Amino acid sequence: MSDETINEESTPQDEGIEISEEVVEELTEIEQLRKENAELKDKYARVHADFDNIKKRLEREKYQALEYANEKFARDLIPVIDSLSMALTATKSELEPEELLQKLEEGIELTMKQFVTTLEKHGVTAVSHDEEFDPNIHNAVQKVDSDEHESGQIVQTFQTGYRYKDRPLRDAMVVVAN
Repeated sequence: MSDETINEESTPQDEGIEISEEVVEELTEIEQLRKENAELKDKYARVHADFDNIKKRLEREKYQALEYANEKFARDLIPVIDSLSMALTATKSELEPEELLQKLEEGIELTMKQFVTTLEKHGVTAVSHDEEFDPNIHNAVQKVDSDEHESGQIVQTFQTGYRYKDRPLRDAMVVVAN
């Protein structure tokens, strides 16, 4: 083999080329930066995947919370249904008509009280009839002259209004004095 022929497996040192220490350090530093870059890319991909998973889980939990938001309210209404069911059962009993009517009236009053208590427990309250007319919560269906009431006062209520916390659910239908 001649000196001019270059061996395919030769290295720069074999060819007589010297690599300075600075070049070796730079190559080592470049290799470290490549490794660090790969690690950071991997870390970013993992964090991004975790973020997506958390986002999906929170979205599922939000929809579940909305879907089952009324569960406590429904559970609290079950005793009211039981009371009404007992009232229906009482109508089939063999009591005297007067006694049956009295028992039904008592049962309906207790059921109504139970129902109102349950609604209040969940923030639903009746609109007061004793207050001044407020167009935000009252619907004036009629105006009448009245010697007993001042102008703008509620004379009679046709239909009770209800609020959920501070929001009106249904306006009260009232008669207002002129």
